[in-house]
Amino acid sequence: MSQSIIGSSSAPPTIGRLAVIGLGLIGGSFAKGLRESGCCREVVGCDPDPQTQQLAVSLGVVDRMAADIADAVRGADLILLAVPVLAMESVLRQLAALDLGSAVITDTGSTKTAVVEAVRQAYGRVPPRFVPGHPIAGSERSGVEAADAGLFRRHKVILTPLEDTDQAALAVVRRAWQLLDADVEDMPLADHDEVLAATSHLPHLLAFSLVDTLASRSENLEIFRYAAGGFRDFTRIAASDPVMWRDVFLANRDAVLRSLDTFTRDLSRLRAAVEEGDANTLLGVFTRARSAREHFSKILARRAYMEPMQTQSINFIASPGGTVQGRIRVPGDKSISHRSIMLGSLAEGVTEVEGFLEGEDSLATLQAFRDMGVVIEGPHRGRVTINGVGLHGLQAPPGPIYLGNSGTSMRLLAGLLAGQKFTSELTGDASLSKRPMGRVADPLRQMGASIDTAEGGRPPLVIKGGESRLKGMDYQMPMASAQVKSCLLLAGLYAEGATSVTEPAPTRDHTERMLRGFGYPVKVEGSRVTVEPGHKLTACRIDVPADISSAAFFMVAASIAEGSDLTLEHVGINPTRVGVINILRAMGADITLSNEREVGGEPVADIRVRYAPLKGIEIPEDQVPLAIDEFPVLFIAAACAEGRTVLRGAEELRVKESDRIQVMADGLQQLGIKAEPTPDGIIIEGGVMGGATVDSHMDHRIAMSFAVASLRATADIRITDCVHVGTSFPGFIDLARSVGMNLRQEASA
Repeated sequence: MSQSIIGSSSAPPTIGRLAVIGLGLIGGSFAKGLRESGCCREVVGCDPDPQTQQLAVSLGVVDRMAADIADAVRGADLILLAVPVLAMESVLRQLAALDLGSAVITDTGSTKTAVVEAVRQAYGRVPPRFVPGHPIAGSERSGVEAADAGLFRRHKVILTPLEDTDQAALAVVRRAWQLLDADVEDMPLADHDEVLAATSHLPHLLAFSLVDTLASRSENLEIFRYAAGGFRDFTRIAASDPVMWRDVFLANRDAVLRSLDTFTRDLSRLRAAVEEGDANTLLGVFTRARSAREHFSKILARRAYMEPMQTQSINFIASPGGTVQGRIRVPGDKSISHRSIMLGSLAEGVTEVEGFLEGEDSLATLQAFRDMGVVIEGPHRGRVTINGVGLHGLQAPPGPIYLGNSGTSMRLLAGLLAGQKFTSELTGDASLSKRPMGRVADPLRQMGASIDTAEGGRPPLVIKGGESRLKGMDYQMPMASAQVKSCLLLAGLYAEGATSVTEPAPTRDHTERMLRGFGYPVKVEGSRVTVEPGHKLTACRIDVPADISSAAFFMVAASIAEGSDLTLEHVGINPTRVGVINILRAMGADITLSNEREVGGEPVADIRVRYAPLKGIEIPEDQVPLAIDEFPVLFIAAACAEGRTVLRGAEELRVKESDRIQVMADGLQQLGIKAEPTPDGIIIEGGVMGGATVDSHMDHRIAMSFAVASLRATADIRITDCVHVGTSFPGFIDLARSVGMNLRQEASA
């Protein structure tokens, strides 16, 4: 790479001469942005339009305009082609006839197959220093006068390098876009054209068509006079450059036609539903569409190509002091919320769910079943209505099922999908993609399932349903895991013969309880649970109790803050989940239960917690599986206790959303607490906590635990990367403030 392109590490990188052919909105914005960045010695423009030639320099888009292409590219280090796709071949022929030295060439065309074919026609091959690219950005305005140096900020730019693309050239193009604050990704060329045909080209085609259809009607004036905001928003893109879009549709014809055919087929089905008064089909389409859009904006923003939705790095600032007082109800139990959607979808009839947790993890499960054809209404204020399709009524999803950060969703769905007749793929975010799935994949393979995983048994999981019938088995679990147990029991609903799971220690039994609630027989003999096929699930009503894992943060908060008196209402006290209560009581906590009752097969109670001095203990190993998710905040209780707390037998904590043993030890040490991690646990000496910046490693339970620690800290605790708190506890900050904690959010893009 020439020294003129990338400077030394101590100086800002530079592009000696940038040549931009075509100074419309995209080319002009690229030129203007790099010129204003100070990273180019000279920006040269070339455009056949006389008015553009006059405006480009005066508007500060380029340093000078060239008379022709040969003049523009002479001595250039980087050449950007920002001309219409159908005009690309003519420009490329001119470039092919010139000696460009070691210049790197890239483009902005939205149809990469057509651009690459034009390059081959002009050069006879694709030069290694040609890097196909496409910025996903735009505006209703066009022309050089619309050039905006910040147009690409926080927008995707897709590069589609070929097999023999020069890596140094690719680095130059990537760096140029990054200097404009664009989010640069690589993608196979064919995939790009299919994705853009569906997400950009088809919507533009529909917008143009709808506006043209309505404008052709005799009453068009009245139609447009009374058009509401939704119409204006949808048809905004019909104001785009007609010539450019004509070229796009012709250049990407095959991919556009495939997307158009799929849409036309689905539109015909929708028309038939309207004509026949088929309310269920209409509701299914509308609920799936609405929820997919919400799911997309909340969870898939990090993966989106079109919309400038960005994931913020959210930090918490927890200030010392405070007393926890009042009566609150924390959100619904996540484990039960997941299972209510799964079993309600497989039931016959309509299942009503109250208290559903509207967090990202539970919503990921809900969206997965909508993707598989289940009509689900809501959630609205915790209420969900599920129109079950029966055990054998699921349909193949239209693509990979994206589960965000939800390990529960992935592990339980793996078992359920292993028994289907279609192939499915389960994917997740970067955090989930690092988590081991072999613990469910391996026993499922023993049952006859065909499952492919990434290296190390990690996601994505490709489950090839229908290749062979599952066989029931008697599985001795090597570790105590409710997720593994539930996965195998769900697979057992579809297996030949009985499926039994024996666990080494008790784990949460929500799946067994809920199966019975839906009328499906489950045999429990000590630590052994058995299901047999041949039965059905019958719809029922589910009232999801408050999540004891969420309540645990406030139980510890009230236990450590002097003068506290807090009541947590309607909390689930399933015997397999009460380890946190047992452990806190053993440490001296003042916890009383009242109004004990059973709701939908699950025991619930109101929990009153008052401040009491805590003492360190050796945590009984039989309590470990009963409190596995609550240990991060129990470590905070240990840090505030007098004496030493020892945890053993909790190696499971190392494979959660983070290595919770190491991450908590690191954070406590930063606060001045002696915390020694061990292979299967931790040793914590109680003491005085100071302030510090603590990295949550994007683990929601770590973040909330250190927020609780501030009640006993002597200075502010700043907790970084708290974006995933919403996955398990939406509204945590507001609820914490309502009871007296000093907590606020610091957001940075």
